[in-house]
Amino acid sequence: MKNIIAIIPARYASTRFEGKPLVDIFGKTMIERVYNKAVKRFKYVVVATDDVRIEQNVLSFGGRVVMTSTTHKSGTDRCNEALTHAEKLFDVKFDVVINIQGDEPFVDTTQLDSLIGCFDDVQCDIATLVKPFSKDEDIFNENSPKVVLSKKGYAIYFSRSVIPFVRGEAKEMWQQNHTYYKHIGLYGYRSTVLREITALEVGELEGCESLEQLRWIENGYTIKSAITLVESYAIDTPEDLKTVLCKFKEVGDV
Repeated sequence: MKNIIAIIPARYASTRFEGKPLVDIFGKTMIERVYNKAVKRFKYVVVATDDVRIEQNVLSFGGRVVMTSTTHKSGTDRCNEALTHAEKLFDVKFDVVINIQGDEPFVDTTQLDSLIGCFDDVQCDIATLVKPFSKDEDIFNENSPKVVLSKKGYAIYFSRSVIPFVRGEAKEMWQQNHTYYKHIGLYGYRSTVLREITALEVGELEGCESLEQLRWIENGYTIKSAITLVESYAIDTPEDLKTVLCKFKEVGDV
């Protein structure tokens, strides 16, 4: 593995929080904070957007940015198009793409290192992160997808339902007797695999759960899952932003 690029997909027209890449977080836009995190770890970083306002903001702080289609249905699709543009921009053929969500201004660099480390395994097509649910978290929250792992750390299945079902025990005791993992939405892909998976049709499992990673599993791709103990703070709504701002009154190295 030689060349790695971090791509930050960012769109303006979010249904739950329009314009969120440009919201102010302690004096800098969200997208600038994500970018600053990425450049601490990667030589090659680019924002992939479909909106000129985000493009202009990235250029204003000296970042690299590529414009992509407005019709992409996922960040993975946007990363695929951005990869082609980025290889022309940097004149480099990339082996691995790290997809850093544009709404993760407090992403931890150790998490990025964990993603990269997954590709030391030659059988790894795609990498992602999982985190054990804490005892006070609600494993029955359908908006927090659960992951079942193999002994070698590969994702067997993702679900909005609680898996595994612990037969013969009261549900309130499940977390006391089993470690449940939640999915952290950071991805890495081998470049060849990224181009393949974005050409796949939506599968039956993805159609049921509305989780795109099931499309990849259903088609036989391997997803190596590194375990992180660092909390993730994605910002999906204005309420999320208020919560994060209260939590991080001082941003330190962000």
